[in-house]
Amino acid sequence: MNDLDKVRVMLPHWIKHNQGHGAEFFQWAEKLEAGFPEITTLLRNAAESLEEAQKSLEEVLNQAGGPVEHESCHSAGEHHHL
Repeated sequence: MNDLDKVRVMLPHWIKHNQGHGAEFFQWAEKLEAGFPEITTLLRNAAESLEEAQKSLEEVLNQAGGPVEHESCHSAGEHHHL
């Protein structure tokens, strides 16, 4: 497997993982909004930065030719570090 194929295997995991963190940042920003406005702003900024990163990761996957399945990467919860 060449390096591009390895990235095509890992990108879907990175995209999914990134989405989860962005959603968490927004949730925590909402919880802290009333008492900690500066922290809320920073968390929302971080979440928005992840959204931009998400767009870039999706474009990388698109330009790389889409996802590639790799038989050793199918177990649930496995991180892809090829």
